[in-house]
Amino acid sequence: MEIDLTLGFSTLENEVDNQVLPLTGQIPHWLSGTLIRNGAAKFEVGEEQYQHWFDGLAMLHRFSFQRGEIVYSNKFLRGKTFNRAMAAGRIVYPEFATMPNRSRLGKIYLNASQQFTDNASVNVTKTDGRFLAMTETPPRVEFDPTTLRTIGQFNYHDKISGQLTTVHPHYDYQRQEEINYITRFSISSSYNIYRIKKGSAQRQLITSVPVKYASYMHSFAITENHIILAQFPLIINHYKLLLTGTPFVQNLQWQPERGTIFLVVHKDSGRVKGYFQAEAFFAFHHINAFEVSGDLVVDIVAYPDASIMTALYLEKLRMKNPQLPRAEIRRYYINFTSPYADYRLLSQDFLEFPRINYRHYNGKEYCIVYGLSDHYANGVNNKLVKLDTQKSKTLSWYSDHQYPSEPVFVPAPEAEREDEGVVLSVVLDTQAKCSFLLVLDALSFKEMARAQIPHPIPFTSHGQYFEN
Repeated sequence: MEIDLTLGFSTLENEVDNQVLPLTGQIPHWLSGTLIRNGAAKFEVGEEQYQHWFDGLAMLHRFSFQRGEIVYSNKFLRGKTFNRAMAAGRIVYPEFATMPNRSRLGKIYLNASQQFTDNASVNVTKTDGRFLAMTETPPRVEFDPTTLRTIGQFNYHDKISGQLTTVHPHYDYQRQEEINYITRFSISSSYNIYRIKKGSAQRQLITSVPVKYASYMHSFAITENHIILAQFPLIINHYKLLLTGTPFVQNLQWQPERGTIFLVVHKDSGRVKGYFQAEAFFAFHHINAFEVSGDLVVDIVAYPDASIMTALYLEKLRMKNPQLPRAEIRRYYINFTSPYADYRLLSQDFLEFPRINYRHYNGKEYCIVYGLSDHYANGVNNKLVKLDTQKSKTLSWYSDHQYPSEPVFVPAPEAEREDEGVVLSVVLDTQAKCSFLLVLDALSFKEMARAQIPHPIPFTSHGQYFEN
């Protein structure tokens, strides 16, 4: 079958408000919250083109579950990046792989003066009761979860600083706190790991770990007592970034001779428990981590190198029958008495955009992970999968010409099993040129319902489900 992903990387201009979606099948009566997804939806401004999937202008998509109906809205995130680009009719701020059309000195100035984009197109979260859109630069953009109206940049009430952060904060339900980190570049760079206590918008520094060469890390892991940063040998040359005026991605250097180093920090004390060496690999997404008899287990979606970065340029993604790098599902073991971290494969299947039952199993021993896979073993995400990590058993959902987004698991109220609930995924049908919201029974992985969306949605990055 010929694969053409162009529609998934094409601009969506249409915005709708509170449209009841035509529904086939039935959704559970207890499903009464809101799914909000985030992703790039505009890939050009005037005559200028964004270069990479990570660069397109952000759009929020809201699916509200109300008395057996699904109500949909979508809006562009109208932060300073969007507004100034629309006013100027051109790209204004540097993105991951795109620089504005300026002189070399002008580009150097943009990087050196830290002209951060607030094109927060990657994920959403909730902090101190406020809803935030996120990207890997520091600005968070607050929005109204009911109308999707952009409120403005969100400011933490503290002095923790840095230039690169993650879009995957962890929430520790036992300690009632959010955990994340931000990388600060300097002569002596550092990973500034912090917590945000429930009911607060102020970050509290857990520890600042100095590092000579900072790694690009999209996510990290936590366990009951520890924070784990996998330092891949994808090194950020921030001096080159400041001096050359080149896009961020061109300042990442793959140095496999360094290997990957797992940095382990104690949650409460902030003390560095150790550095544990593994062979070179790269990952965007951790799956989960947990403790067993004092040792650490870290599950991660591992690529042999960082070629996935360049594979996500729009020019390549829009080619007929694209081939993308494939990752392995690895389980790493960290024993505090050994300086090395070894691994075994959890499955022979490819899996990306992993999700688990975070409410009950984040940082704890678990069995079930949901994700995207490739029906044709080409790295193209066109299949939903459910993997039992203990039994190595996989269930899947697949249909020709249909491309699902990251599966979001929603547990059923008073569920007795880890996988009792539903899985939600926005699916792009490239043949029908439309999208729909798919609702799967998480236990059987069978379709329960689908809701037709009035337009095709470009491939989104991440999203979260929020209880009413």
